[in-house]
Amino acid sequence: MAEATDLADCSAERLVAGYAAGEFSPVEAVQAVIERARWAQERVNAFTRIDADEALTAAKESAERWRSGRPAGLVDGVPVTVKDLILTRGTPTLRGSRTVREQGMVWDADAPSVARLREHGAVFVGKTTTPEFGWKGVTDSPRHGVTGNPYDPSRTAGGSSGGSAAAVALGAGPLSLGTDGGGSVRIPGSFCGIFALKPTYGRVPLFPASPFGTLAHVGPMTRDAADAALLMDVITGSDWRDWSQLAPPAGSFREELTRPVAGLRVAYSPSLGWDVPVRPEITAAVRRAVDRLAELGAEVEEADPGIADPVEEFHTLWFSGAARVVQHLSHAQRELLDPGLKEICAEGARRSALDYLAAVDVRMALGLAMGRFHSTYDLLVTPTEPITAFEAGAEVPAGSGHTRWTGWTPFTYPFNMTQQPAATVPCGVDGDGLPIGVQLVGARHADALVLRAAHALYSSGAAELPALPMPGGS
Repeated sequence: MAEATDLADCSAERLVAGYAAGEFSPVEAVQAVIERARWAQERVNAFTRIDADEALTAAKESAERWRSGRPAGLVDGVPVTVKDLILTRGTPTLRGSRTVREQGMVWDADAPSVARLREHGAVFVGKTTTPEFGWKGVTDSPRHGVTGNPYDPSRTAGGSSGGSAAAVALGAGPLSLGTDGGGSVRIPGSFCGIFALKPTYGRVPLFPASPFGTLAHVGPMTRDAADAALLMDVITGSDWRDWSQLAPPAGSFREELTRPVAGLRVAYSPSLGWDVPVRPEITAAVRRAVDRLAELGAEVEEADPGIADPVEEFHTLWFSGAARVVQHLSHAQRELLDPGLKEICAEGARRSALDYLAAVDVRMALGLAMGRFHSTYDLLVTPTEPITAFEAGAEVPAGSGHTRWTGWTPFTYPFNMTQQPAATVPCGVDGDGLPIGVQLVGARHADALVLRAAHALYSSGAAELPALPMPGGS
């Protein structure tokens, strides 16, 4: 019988295999994860709630299905966490905001990704932290406080899916659902040393539609690419509530992982061709990951995509979306908002429809340029971030000169504008022991290729990081 502490560190694939073989039960695994979640909550404040009783009830039901040889689906009995922006039936979705009422509300709907997980027998352990309405690239909110980094709780976990990233890194469930409107799974994935994928827009159905429009994606946050492929096989099922969803994928993402990366045309861009001061140790770590792809047979050359930084146009789209989020709030409610969110909402409200459409024009030109680039290259590789995790509770690093979170994360939001799949893979640590991420970007619809390249880095050992200290010495 496996030790409980070991089960909290198992991948989703390993758990499912263990259930099938009768090595351990979903009840044991979920108990271990609940214990780890409580420890992680004390360490870094990753959760808005931990639903222990409900999770154990679901785990017992899963165990009975496995005993009878009738598992519900691909992740039956696997512990899952969900970012507190994503609807979960029977559980409040508070969005990190003091303006959202918990009592007297009806929580009777699952988001599409949650519904697919429920159909496949997943066990929901709890909801994870987010900045208010997911507005920024770090995770702190007026309602739930600051989320720290698993490698150093005094540093930020990143955001806006910081609670999910921290939970996965600390063994509080191998699978988590995050959202990404400008880097929000990739930023915390990089800072916390886990895998995270922003799929092609529409690949994972979304409901309700995001006020940030087609910038916002739902994506998997996991310990490796294999678990992300498993999760994608579940959550990419169709849902009539999303009018912009893509057709369901023709095959399995897991099956695509086994294909080689030899022959892939890879462009390595150290800074997207922009004047971005990337820390030398990050450049070196990303270069080692690129070299590993070359050793595996990929055809690598250094090349920039030839695009300009679209930050001002992103701001128009993002700030306008934020203004829409709070449009219904009273003056008294607006006084409860995160001060930074209030600032960008005011700025967004000043932007005109013509400003918005001009930003859309830039977005379309950016998509065209990246489409042209990917007619030559299968994969673009960049650093995920030019920095590692900084002080928790701050929107920007002290002394950086940046005024908004977009200033220090220039490599993520462009690919929300183009709707391309983009993933972060851990590729080392800096001198302080903080994780470094490498970003893999594919052409639209090339989610399987991005997962395959990421899996190759994991399989070759290029994504290994120093082990985190865990309770009980696990």
